[in-house]
Amino acid sequence: MIAFLSEYGMFLAKVVTLVVAILFVIGGIAATASRGRNKAGQDGELRVRHLNEEFEDLKDSLEAEILPEAQRKKAHKAKRKQEKLAAKQKKKAGTEDKVEPRLFVLDFDGDVQASAVDHLRREISAVLQVATQNDEVLVRLQSPGGLVHSYGLAASQLRRIRNSGIKLTVTVDEVAASGGYMMACIADRIVAAPFAVIGSIGVVAQIPNFHRLLKKNDIDVELMTAGEYKRTMTMLGENTEKGRAKFQEELEETHQLFKSFVRDNRRGLDLDKVATGEHWFGSQAKELGLVDEIMTSDELLQLRQGTHSLYQVQWEAKRKLGERLGFSLETSLHRAVEKFWHRGSQRQIH
Repeated sequence: MIAFLSEYGMFLAKVVTLVVAILFVIGGIAATASRGRNKAGQDGELRVRHLNEEFEDLKDSLEAEILPEAQRKKAHKAKRKQEKLAAKQKKKAGTEDKVEPRLFVLDFDGDVQASAVDHLRREISAVLQVATQNDEVLVRLQSPGGLVHSYGLAASQLRRIRNSGIKLTVTVDEVAASGGYMMACIADRIVAAPFAVIGSIGVVAQIPNFHRLLKKNDIDVELMTAGEYKRTMTMLGENTEKGRAKFQEELEETHQLFKSFVRDNRRGLDLDKVATGEHWFGSQAKELGLVDEIMTSDELLQLRQGTHSLYQVQWEAKRKLGERLGFSLETSLHRAVEKFWHRGSQRQIH
């Protein structure tokens, strides 16, 4: 009996492993196909949430639990009276049809490729069709940085808001470093949490080289190029001092472009002091002029709640079950690799 159960358990484990493997492959293929369709704009929709109403619902839910019934009724009556009075005053002043200033809230959670830029551009395109100069756009930004050209495009999307004459505020609750800060510095105002990681105005490139390993195993790699600097550094061939020098020169040029970009958008910064590749916590960043105010995004939204209509705007791609499974697995693996990659460059608190 024990032998039978053991064999059955082994068989069941093999079946489960096989099924999971098949689902992983199918999900990955489906996710890839889904991304292709989403880029074409065929599968997705814009979701809008009225945050004022959500905040009121939270307040009402809490009051319903902690206030006596008589007190709740009294508070509700006072609220209705205040609303009627405000409406009457607007009517008397002839401003009942006046649109209240709006705050459009966008979220950007950046990876190395800044892949969220596809959603960001759709959200910005939607907002710019209805926003006026009395409105404001708030971008809740989180990114440790990544590819230069990808974050350059993301920053250009935020530039569209500024070019339209609409106020742009960026909040950073956790991290806006390197390419993330490139995006943030576009804003009229940068607001950061006290321990948010800010800065890292620098450029880095890390290239493994397997030439000695291949040479040890008598494996030749033929690299054919046309143009003196078509390939300065290679992973498989033997790198030269001339190639290294040219590659370093290109890094320095990219760094200079990054510094110029920050200088143009954050006047008054001491770039010699902040463009060293270092990063700082929010409170330190404010002293250096990298951010304008210390506050979380939640605090800022609560402050705006009384003066603006708050709308969260989010583009959501539609995915079927198999596509969602594949995308979730891919995202989990991707984030695990990113965390490992960035772990060595971030200060940690234990």
